[in-house]
Amino acid sequence: MILVNIHKFEENILLSFLEILLIIISSAGLLHGVLFAFYLGFFKKKKVLTNLLLGLILIFMAFRIGKSVMMNFGDDLEPVFIFAGLAFLLLIGPLLRWYLLGMLRPNFKLTKSYFVELTPFFLVFIMSFFITKELFENNKIVIIILSSVLLFIYLHFAFYIGVSWKLLKNKKKELEKERKTKSQKAIFDWLKLVIIGFVIIWISYFLNLIEDSVPYIIGPIMYSIIIYFLSYKAFELKITEIDGNVFKPNDNLILFNRISKLIIDDGLYFESDLTLSKLSNLLGESTQNVSLIINQYAKRNFNDFINYYRIQEAKKMLLDPSNEKFTISSIAFDIGFGSLSSFNSAFKKLEGTTPSSFRKNK
Repeated sequence: MILVNIHKFEENILLSFLEILLIIISSAGLLHGVLFAFYLGFFKKKKVLTNLLLGLILIFMAFRIGKSVMMNFGDDLEPVFIFAGLAFLLLIGPLLRWYLLGMLRPNFKLTKSYFVELTPFFLVFIMSFFITKELFENNKIVIIILSSVLLFIYLHFAFYIGVSWKLLKNKKKELEKERKTKSQKAIFDWLKLVIIGFVIIWISYFLNLIEDSVPYIIGPIMYSIIIYFLSYKAFELKITEIDGNVFKPNDNLILFNRISKLIIDDGLYFESDLTLSKLSNLLGESTQNVSLIINQYAKRNFNDFINYYRIQEAKKMLLDPSNEKFTISSIAFDIGFGSLSSFNSAFKKLEGTTPSSFRKNK
């Protein structure tokens, strides 16, 4: 009997320890998110809309996650707190969409029309103050209505996550043929991580909703892990220093796109007499400016830039069995090289081997 009591005592201590550990883990992420939000809102020198929106998302997520922690470890939580906490998901969804718009569009501004999206939040939040425990007693209609509201909240959040993903995907597609700057790549990487993070949080909560075997505390724990990871990535990518203005079209990029169109799309690289001076005249720009733009965006000088596309064409021809009847010299002249030696030199520089060896080892 004494041994049984000792065993039960040890189990209670272990359970208490695990409960305390779970509270610490789930609350740590909550506190970290709030502190990060305050940093963005009050301590960040650069006051931009995107940082404010991200801070608001973190604050309102704290209310939502805080409700989960209280519900899991608190006893007999009032329904008003439960539904008020859930209502914040209806706020986070639109904020997430606005945040992506601010990070993907230059000079993004919130107009009055955007705030119509907050209507579901205000309706559910106000409704939560009228929900009492007595309403649930032997009232199936109320239970069905509130269950429907609960399902709507989760589907509403899922909808906005999907909309946000589509915004990101469309922006990537819009710029897929353009060379992206380091800041633009950082935004794409960051927003992808943010959306994936929200998907994981949504799944962890929704699984608990449909399957009781998934512990409710999993949601806050996943949030803590994700918020620490995202905070680290935010500083690594310097994401709080940039916004949608990095997607502003600039004169240099426009000029490079014109250069690319002439060289690649219009096949100007096939012309053996193509020079930097001739290209500059076609563009109506100085040779110095054209040279600088090619170096900036192509990361190559003019000759290497032209030869790169010639060599890509040469590789296709050398790999094509139907072209075996053509000599390497004829291929070199066909793709714009003025001599076999210049072709061999350019090919070896880019591919690390000669055209003849490339053909032989294909």
